[in-house]
Amino acid sequence: MIASNPSGAARAGTAAAQGTTTRRWAWAGALALAALAPGVASAKGEVVGVSWSNFQEERWKKDEAAIKAALEAAGARYIAADAQGSNEKQLADVEALLAKGAKALIILAMDADAIGPAVAKAKEAKIPVVAYDRLIQDKDVLYLTFDNVEVGRMQAREVLKVRPKGNYVFIKGSPTDPNADFLNGGQREVLKAAMDKGDIKIVGEQYTDGWAPENAQKNMEQILTKNANKVDAVVASNDGTAGGVVAALKAQNLVGIPVSGQDGDVAALNRVARGEQTVSVWKDARELGKAAGTYAAQLAGGTKVSAVKGAAPWSGGTKKITISSVFLKPIPITRDNLKLVIDAGWVTKAQVCQGVDAAKAPAACK
Repeated sequence: MIASNPSGAARAGTAAAQGTTTRRWAWAGALALAALAPGVASAKGEVVGVSWSNFQEERWKKDEAAIKAALEAAGARYIAADAQGSNEKQLADVEALLAKGAKALIILAMDADAIGPAVAKAKEAKIPVVAYDRLIQDKDVLYLTFDNVEVGRMQAREVLKVRPKGNYVFIKGSPTDPNADFLNGGQREVLKAAMDKGDIKIVGEQYTDGWAPENAQKNMEQILTKNANKVDAVVASNDGTAGGVVAALKAQNLVGIPVSGQDGDVAALNRVARGEQTVSVWKDARELGKAAGTYAAQLAGGTKVSAVKGAAPWSGGTKKITISSVFLKPIPITRDNLKLVIDAGWVTKAQVCQGVDAAKAPAACK
């Protein structure tokens, strides 16, 4: 059953709060990287534990490689556990990482609320926590992510450029991930004027349990059925959900409808080149992973969260708790600037351009 989100506007208010605060930090990425210089507490030989929510998305492997490299450079040791999408397993994983001697934790939370007891155990043991990419609302963590409200804005802007009028769909992220609402808040902010004028009508919106592409596909299929395929644009919140949306559209011969995403996944960038996806907002996981590894090493070596260079207080979550946070800046990737991710070594030209029709190829594939 397709249900709209009656609390979407209310949650968008929280997302707007993140955006208002983080706009002051457009420089955060540069400052954060500058802050990764030597001269902080040593982490030689210390163990840093990483708790992954799951590894189903391609990007986490790049994050992991960057975290490992940063820890190695700082003289710290990496241990990790994969919760495989289970809240219960993630709680047990954190306990296991603590038992193995972790002196700092990096946690990619499966559920922002369910992870609370694990964070409490870490705090009892005086082990600092980095909330990685997903918000954990606790005053003692260091929150490290990209500006997700701005990601949402970028997604909506690019779709709006292509389709300024028509029937729109929101395919949102997981209801247990605060980022889902930050993203949707940014999307709505950009589309609000057109929605108020009646140029855009929202004909469907749905959260995607676990960010799973197959769930996004099912949701999109149901929305298409409900609207007799009269859908003109889809604002999908990441590349995995975008992939599910595109699969649903293809089944109805609707390829070419504007679709957004984020993460710069190889498959998504290929879809951009092929004209099946409009934008993938690139969050360079290598930079986020490097920052996480370096900060975690500093914390393991005795640096206090409040003393982390480059962090600033932020209170844009639903609980209005002030948290030391670092926000990095994302980049929207479209057909016009695909060469950027190729030149950066994020992906190869062959990966981006596989199967692209030469007659319709973007400049990056010529």
